[in-house]
Parts: sequence; C-alpha cells; structure tokens
Amino acid sequence: MKFELVEEDNINVTKQTYYYEYEEYEEEDKGPETMIEDILAHKAFPGLDELVIGNWGVWNGSCQPIIDGIVENKEKFSHIQKVFIGNMGYEECEVSWIEQGDYSKLWAAMPQLKELTIKGSVDLYLGEICHEELEALTIICGGLPTSVIQSIQNAKLPKLKKLLLFIGVEGYGFEGDENIVKDLLTQAQFPELTYLGITDSEIQDELTEIVLNSKFMGQLTTLDLSNGTLTDKGAALLLEKLPQYPNITKLDVHHNFLSTKMAKKLEQLPIEVDVSEIEQASSYNGNVYTYAMLTE
Repeated sequence: MKFELVEEDNINVTKQTYYYEYEEYEEEDKGPETMIEDILAHKAFPGLDELVIGNWGVWNGSCQPIIDGIVENKEKFSHIQKVFIGNMGYEECEVSWIEQGDYSKLWAAMPQLKELTIKGSVDLYLGEICHEELEALTIICGGLPTSVIQSIQNAKLPKLKKLLLFIGVEGYGFEGDENIVKDLLTQAQFPELTYLGITDSEIQDELTEIVLNSKFMGQLTTLDLSNGTLTDKGAALLLEKLPQYPNITKLDVHHNFLSTKMAKKLEQLPIEVDVSEIEQASSYNGNVYTYAMLTE
C-alpha cells in the first residue's frame, strides 16, 4: 500500500491518503477487500483526523468492502473527522467508471464525522441520511442519480454548512431535469448552510435561476455555479439578483461559456468572483454545443 502523509500547519490536522498501485492490485492480490486491514496496520493511522482513499483497485470491484470495513471497525475509526472515498484522477479511472457503494450504515457508524466527500456515482446509495455533526457533503461525479438527490433532499443534517453537488449529464447518471434540483432546494432543511454548490451541469442557466429563487439565498456566503454551461443568459440573472443578497461574498462560475463583456460585468460585482476558464461553444450543422467540465 502507498500513502501520502500531510501535516497541515496551524490547525494541527493530519491527513493520510491510501491507495494501491497497479502492481499491487494486479499481481499481489490487493483490492478493496484488503484495504481496511492495510489501513489499520499503518502506524500513523491512530493519529489521523482525515482519511482519503484513492485507487483501491477499481477494476477489481466497488468500494463496498471499504465502507463495510469502516462500519465493522467503527470504534477504530472513531477519531476520523473527514473522509474522502474515490480520490483518483482520470488516468487511474474515469469518474463515470468508479463503482461506489451503499453508505446507509456509515451515518450511524461515524457519529463524529464532519466532512464526507464521495467521487463517482455508479451504484451510489446514501439511504436515509441522519447525522448530527456533518458539516460538509461533496459528491463529485459525471451524473448524479435521482435517488441520491432525493436522499439529500430528505436528509437530517442540522449542522450542514457546505453542500457541493456535481449534477452532471444524462448520459452519465443524471436522470431528470431542473425540477429535480428545484425539489431538492425547496424541500431540504439545512438551517446552517452557507456554501451551496450546484455545479457541472449542461443546464447551468436553468439551475442558476432555480438557485437564485431558492430559500437558501438569504443565508449563503458562497455561491458555486462552476464547471457547467453557464452563458450570458444565466449571468444576467446573477447580475439582477445578487445585489439583493449582501450576505453573499463569493461567486464561483469558473468553466463557463460567457462573453468577455458579460464576464467583466460579473467581475465588477462588489464581491469575490471567479470567472476563469471561459470556454468557446462549438457549432455543427447550425447547432451550438456546450459541455460541462466533468462527465466521463
């Protein structure tokens, strides 16, 4: 097993990334079934706050044995406050091929958990989410299934401060339209939410309108609409609505399809604005095509 140890200055947090290299899972019978045993055997593990799990040998199955191993050894993981499962780049595995798992038992097994990041949405199941301490939930994927969105919509997360969702596209897991996100933002109850990210969508303009009309606008400090297909249409809505919400201090719309003129207008807002990575739409047979940043 390979690992990277990072000690973050000032806040006294130790983070560890665990992953297998190709030779280990192809020639040494390493895989998701052996990863928890290897993690627990690592001498640095008892002092960790943050656990990051990379390539478990993704071609040998899903991460379900890893999730199950954490649940079965919950006392040994009681000191872990941050978990990221699926931390790997496209050269290791495209995000749409990462096989995830069932997290429904993890909520009760890790009551101390503050942050959970999941990458990949194939076979992802969150179940009934009820957690008193979770402050940040991030799901990075090429397409967010309806069942996952509905689990978040019904979640009981009284301390959630950050929600970052990669909506993705229909061909890689997203199954609906903007109304699914509208239902999420209408029915979800997150009284402490200050960071909302509805990102990586091929209908980013439509989702921007829904977000701007949501009940959360009055409590946010950061609005993240990045990595999607935002055009001048969506940006015009931002220029119209954001001055009504002085509580918002940061807007992230990087990776967009804005005109230079509109990007400059957004930058003139009296808040921190990221309009970097302006992409150019392509055309074919009279049709115009834009694309979300992360799909495959």
